[in-house]
Amino acid sequence: MTLIEARGLSVRHGGVTVLKNVDFAIRKGEIVTVVGPNGSGKSTLIRALIGLEPAAEGRVERSAGLGIGYVPQRLHIDAALPMTVRRFLSLPRRVSDAEAEAALARTGVPGIGAQQMAGLSGGQLQRVLLARALLVRPEILILDEPTQGLDQPGIAAFYLLVEEVRAETGAAVLMVSHDLHVVMSASDRVICLNGHVCCEGAPQVVSAAPEYRALFGLGTGGALALYRHTHDHDHDHGGHGHAHDHDHSCRHEGADA
Repeated sequence: MTLIEARGLSVRHGGVTVLKNVDFAIRKGEIVTVVGPNGSGKSTLIRALIGLEPAAEGRVERSAGLGIGYVPQRLHIDAALPMTVRRFLSLPRRVSDAEAEAALARTGVPGIGAQQMAGLSGGQLQRVLLARALLVRPEILILDEPTQGLDQPGIAAFYLLVEEVRAETGAAVLMVSHDLHVVMSASDRVICLNGHVCCEGAPQVVSAAPEYRALFGLGTGGALALYRHTHDHDHDHGGHGHAHDHDHSCRHEGADA
């Protein structure tokens, strides 16, 4: 079952094309990670998928009544603004004390409901944001660089938590990251983005792809390689999408933004 699908999606900021002709789909229960350098359009893609960015071309379709739990890239809490964790969890929809505590316990930060949001560590804040996202009982969790600013143990622990949540709830997970290698074990499929979809497939496939290695300055290690991956779209955007495997050489076309 497809939860969200983009077909021929282009997004512009003023006169600048940030995303061009992007095809994307995420299905029930899978973990998909979008990787790419700064300025590659990762956050713009996320915002377009959840309806916060208008499409200049193409379209985004979401399944009817889709429940989305969203963890933003950044949340700035003014230290002068009193806001407890418990109060934050009831925004915008009030939840019971039992629901709030269960969500905090599930994300590994039990008993911190009385603490001020502004006083949380980076790791605690990310877990509280995830707890809030889980309270909507989402069919899909969307995490925009959720481990930014965390140390390596914190990153590993957070991604392990995400895997556990997916296993328990069956929710699909869409993550954005700079670094493919820290999400290798947690991803079913990876999409490499640089204004357009450069390549996609299993993490091990994308990590070896010349396009991915060129984008991140890793070198190609020799001649342009061929690799197998699955498209979940067709190449005629007026037609109906379908999945098929084929050999595909990954070449850099250049970013639009």
